Amino acid sequence: MSSKVSGLLEKGEEEEEEEEEEEESINPTEVKMSQIVMPCHSNHQQELSVGQLLKWMDSTACLSAERHAGSPCVTASMDDIHFEHTIRVGQVVNIRAKVNRAFNTSMEVGIHVICEDLFCGRHWRVCHAYATFVTQRTNTGKKVILKPIVPRTQKEQVEYSVAAERRRVRMVHDDIIKDLLSHGAIQHADNSAVDDAVAAERTKVESVELVLPPHANHQVTTFGGQIMAWMVNVAVIAASRLCQAHPTLRTIDMFTFRGPSQVGDRLLLKTIVNNTFKNSMEVGVRAEAYQEEGSNRHINSAFMTFEVLDDHRKPRVLPRIRPEPLEGERRFQEAIARKKIRLDRKYIISCKQGEVPLSVPWDPRNQVYLSYNNVSALKMLAAKNSWRLSSEKNKVRLYTLEQKSMLSFRVESEVDVPAQRAFGLLAELSNRPSWDTHYQRCELIHQVDDDDFLYRVVTPSVCRGAVGCPTSASQGEGILQDFILLASKRMPCSHGDPYVIALRSVSLPTHPPTEHYNRGEVLCAGFTIHETQNNMSLISYYNQASPEVIPYISTDIAGLSSSFYHIFCSCSQYLTKNRLQCVSQATNTDSHT
Repeated sequence: MSSKVSGLLEKGEEEEEEEEEEEESINPTEVKMSQIVMPCHSNHQQELSVGQLLKWMDSTACLSAERHAGSPCVTASMDDIHFEHTIRVGQVVNIRAKVNRAFNTSMEVGIHVICEDLFCGRHWRVCHAYATFVTQRTNTGKKVILKPIVPRTQKEQVEYSVAAERRRVRMVHDDIIKDLLSHGAIQHADNSAVDDAVAAERTKVESVELVLPPHANHQVTTFGGQIMAWMVNVAVIAASRLCQAHPTLRTIDMFTFRGPSQVGDRLLLKTIVNNTFKNSMEVGVRAEAYQEEGSNRHINSAFMTFEVLDDHRKPRVLPRIRPEPLEGERRFQEAIARKKIRLDRKYIISCKQGEVPLSVPWDPRNQVYLSYNNVSALKMLAAKNSWRLSSEKNKVRLYTLEQKSMLSFRVESEVDVPAQRAFGLLAELSNRPSWDTHYQRCELIHQVDDDDFLYRVVTPSVCRGAVGCPTSASQGEGILQDFILLASKRMPCSHGDPYVIALRSVSLPTHPPTEHYNRGEVLCAGFTIHETQNNMSLISYYNQASPEVIPYISTDIAGLSSSFYHIFCSCSQYLTKNRLQCVSQATNTDSHT
């Protein structure tokens, strides 16, 4: 750890700035914990045991959840965690947890872990995690309904909004694994080619822990953090048996608690190395609880990725694994699927928004993450608090947002159309050419599911004031442009949420660029629709303009020109016209009954 500290000053300064911003508005659910790492908390390398860190994280998050709920809460799951750095004895762990959003009887808690060196005054991020907690039932057996969270800062608003997308991804995680395996996208183990490999049986570990009162939480059930710590400990043993060295835990795939455990239970922990890759290995751990009589109950499962670092702190090449027959083969393939998911998340989701590559290749196996990125990018853009009103004409308002080399704009107005109806009309992207002159053609390529669609859009080359034109990577006089767009639509998750229609570029092997069109790219664009009083809608259109496009729209940015105004007015007329048709059809139906 200490060898890396000097290179972390910039990151540390960023974290300090975040903390200063948070202090401006204290969140009532926020809980902070600071712990100095003592030798009793460390492993054989004088580094903080990840199991101990998980216990501290879980208890901090639980206190935050219970502060909001006003009732006992238990850990339902903890999302994937990537540990960026280790922590040494003598350093301080600062943990901050707060509830991002409440969903009826469950809530998402965000957890930030910062390491502090007391002797040089530096801070750096160790990990960032999201945990889901659920409330315990009352004595009468009724569920505790949670009060909603009210975001107080821009960052809280972003976390609140994107929490709905994270919840969506969480719920389909297992289905993604099954889909990857069922479609033959994962290779089979070639046992004939791994004669010199390490047999997976050598890495197998089984250990039993008796749950005693010190292992229980304040609700007299086994502390979730303790279970996670035990799981990490046995996983380290399995990883060490493979590499015959001290492994470093880098990533934990989602912990999901399937049921409670209590004092007096025996916890059977089973672990084995599922697969090895060039510089990493996946270890699977399963926790089962049982009494002296009765069958075993599956409590938890997790998958942990380890590396072995050399003297220069670089990952070593690891030996290959020879899986056990049948179940070992299944675990081998599932480990490859999970690695692919981790790479997809890193490539599509984990980057900062400005670093996300344009036109990410779309395929069915990464569509969940592309959809997540698409919607969360628009929500994060909309939540920015530095939008400036540039001009206004007949209640059509133009806002701009400058960020480094990126210029974003927002055009909005209130329309006398119910929000749900406006959402349905605008989500039909194929109808956009009827009101937006810059959309010459819009064809549906593929309906991914009920919420995500792939379109090919044809527009003129970028021209002065073309607000309806998506951002372009290249311009050509007199040559049409085309775009391959992923359109993701979302209904409100709860009262106060907007309807969302998000657009971003993707690439498709079936629709490569052609010489007759300039292939344009959209980083982030789309609509948000808020329901207002008197059954009206506040409709906002967003677009992030790349540097190539800024000169073409600078006249509109300086003042609300006819291009911005007429396009948005045309959109309003389209919505109003179709709203009246809908009302007229309903009236005619009523008159005939």
